[in-house]
Amino acid sequence: RYCFVFALGYLTVCQITRVYIFDYGQYSADFSGPMMIITQKITSLAFEIHDGMFRKNEDLTPSQRCLAVRRMPSLLEYLSYNCNFMGILAGPLCSYKDYITFIEGRSYQLQQSEANGKEETKYEQTDPSPNIAVAQKLLICGLSLLFHMTITETLPVEYNIDDNFRATASWPVRFFYLYVSLMAARPKYYFAWTLADAINNAAGFGFRGYDKNGGTRWDLISNLRIQQIEFSTSFKMFLDNWNIQTALWLKRVCYERATFSPTIQTFILSAIWHGVYPGYYLTFLTGVLMTLAARAIRNNIRHYFVESPAVKLCYDIITWMATQVAISYTVVPFVLLSVKPSFTFYSSCYFCLHIASILVLLVLPLKRTQKGSKKHESIQPVWSKKLEEENLLQKNSYSTTNNSFSQKQEITCRYQASKQ
Repeated sequence: RYCFVFALGYLTVCQITRVYIFDYGQYSADFSGPMMIITQKITSLAFEIHDGMFRKNEDLTPSQRCLAVRRMPSLLEYLSYNCNFMGILAGPLCSYKDYITFIEGRSYQLQQSEANGKEETKYEQTDPSPNIAVAQKLLICGLSLLFHMTITETLPVEYNIDDNFRATASWPVRFFYLYVSLMAARPKYYFAWTLADAINNAAGFGFRGYDKNGGTRWDLISNLRIQQIEFSTSFKMFLDNWNIQTALWLKRVCYERATFSPTIQTFILSAIWHGVYPGYYLTFLTGVLMTLAARAIRNNIRHYFVESPAVKLCYDIITWMATQVAISYTVVPFVLLSVKPSFTFYSSCYFCLHIASILVLLVLPLKRTQKGSKKHESIQPVWSKKLEEENLLQKNSYSTTNNSFSQKQEITCRYQASKQ
């Protein structure tokens, strides 16, 4: 916890310096970007060492057990993990054990063993080639950059608060423009995260294993799934596929360890990590309301619409439209950054989705269960079950020591997680 507070506090000082001394209101590539990634790595490793060396095995969740580091890293290993050239600028975050497995050259043999479903290790004659995966991701980068440079500039998010537009446009037109302007703002993130993923793959890092058809999978540390983002039918589905590694970090260091209001604490931590612009806090506090309301609606009404394929299709179309509008409505302050334009936008919409979310939470019950000492809360965070499976899949089954788990037990752990 000391490490967590110090690292996050130092990052906050960096963010304050950048925002209020150098370039308020500007997106810039400076030291604070790499510091955000290093903060994730430092805090993740601190908790993983704590889990592996200072907590009882039976007190750990399955994901914590597979991630636990049971030997103090050397200085070289620690610096290599935090400052390696592949992820120093844009990440993405990876677990320490996955990184060390890759550096020591054990990842391909391990993944082949998992893919075959056998406990004993099978060694491949040649390493799988990342060329196709890298080429595909570079193509996505090129298309995203082209879209950003041609379309994004013609659809500024700031136009949502233009006085003339608000006075003359009808509500359907305003919400349609809200959607397309925020959709147009996403390709720059697609570009940066996909390029970072491709860089790691080009170095040989990111191999997850083989799919059922024998094809290689290079998505171990991927940060997004574009198709699922654009066609998400729920708030949760969107966040499951957006900035995946950061969502896993928030889950590991905050949600799983919070003793009260884990969802609220997790969103607040996310806002602090992103920076000190007021718009970030408005977005993530709005996100708490949206997440809880969307969860309540889904838990209470979705089962009525899944019996008939035709009805389910209509339900999916309606929920897709509602999700895209809700996401766009939520993230406007994240783009506008300041309080005044953000409140101008929300007041022009009469805070309609805020009010609707509160009414939903007052009317519809949230399903709750007691959080046992060895179980998660039944109310998962917005990146819950699907990313929990991703989390378990990503765990490195080779321990960096031999003092707690044997190699065979570790492989069995990851194979069972893969089957889940």
